Amino acid sequence: MSVLPPSVPSGPRGRGTAFNPPNRFEPWHYEPDPDLPAEDQPLPRTRFLQAASVRVLSFNDSPDLGFSVSLNPYRGCEHGCAYCYARPTHEYLGFSSGLDFESIILVKLDAPERLREELSSPRWEPQPIALSGVTDCYQPIERRLQLTRRCLAVLAEFRNPVCVVTKNHLVTRDADLLVELARHGAATVCLSITTLDAELARRLEPRASLPGHRLEAICTLAATGVPVGVLVAPVIPGLTDHEMFRILEAAARAGARFACYSVLRLPHAVEQLFLDWLDRTVPLRKEKILNRLRQIREGRLTDGRFGTRLTGTGPEAERLARMFDVACRRAGLTAPFPELSAAAFRVPSPPGGAVQPELPLGTEHHG
Repeated sequence: MSVLPPSVPSGPRGRGTAFNPPNRFEPWHYEPDPDLPAEDQPLPRTRFLQAASVRVLSFNDSPDLGFSVSLNPYRGCEHGCAYCYARPTHEYLGFSSGLDFESIILVKLDAPERLREELSSPRWEPQPIALSGVTDCYQPIERRLQLTRRCLAVLAEFRNPVCVVTKNHLVTRDADLLVELARHGAATVCLSITTLDAELARRLEPRASLPGHRLEAICTLAATGVPVGVLVAPVIPGLTDHEMFRILEAAARAGARFACYSVLRLPHAVEQLFLDWLDRTVPLRKEKILNRLRQIREGRLTDGRFGTRLTGTGPEAERLARMFDVACRRAGLTAPFPELSAAAFRVPSPPGGAVQPELPLGTEHHG
């Protein structure tokens, strides 16, 4: 049964947020016409802008992450998830965390070529690369541009290990490349599932694959032998935490081998955006959700400290951790996250190359 009421006020069609909050780095921002109701505000168009890249691999030393290197062919994400912790990264580009994040997408057309250059460098130390560490590498535009596929082809050629995290069924398109890498113990895929409620998913993650399609992706990849797991994220206390058992059981039946989870976090403008989403979507549950969230964030709605930001602290956080542990054991998902191997890494010679697709600046389509 859906947690949504029979009638839900809508924001812009197909968008996870309804407005653009101010950019914390910019003195000016756009204010919508207050005399126009939300449904009459101009619909945002999705624009794709080319981003020139000197390097495409990003490095981090976060103790909370299971990887040190990531690759993001896209900046901004058309999936439009209302809770996305990556939204504030758009502010570094001069845009907003709100509608801008999901409607102004920067694409790195030269990502495969830059990746080849970096892997060919004698300074490169073979190690797992996360695809993606920030925005989803299989968002809708990937179907046309195939930047992620071409990056995977480079990784397969070099036999460099990769971990793919996505909430899009499109990942199954690249099963051939993932299978090739998996032959060397160099590939794993993690499907992110927040809820099994299709209607709630449409509101939370408006342009991502529906939960059933993500389970189908797990099934398809598992059948090929690619190690695949489920990421229950974000767990939203008071809204989706009760689904943890069902999600893990469904993922296990589909063929998932391992599981992990993280709790909702609301950095910077994401807090304002998510509060607005609650007001528009589940107003009667808002206070319950916020009170539960404060219980795991020491009275706050967010906590950016390393070590606790993904799981929270206190009795409520411990309850979620115990529930996840029990749910995993009940579903048979007790295997650890797969260890990826770089033992087969090689620098192919000659390196070859690929022709990048053309994408005129300012390309648009209706949102």
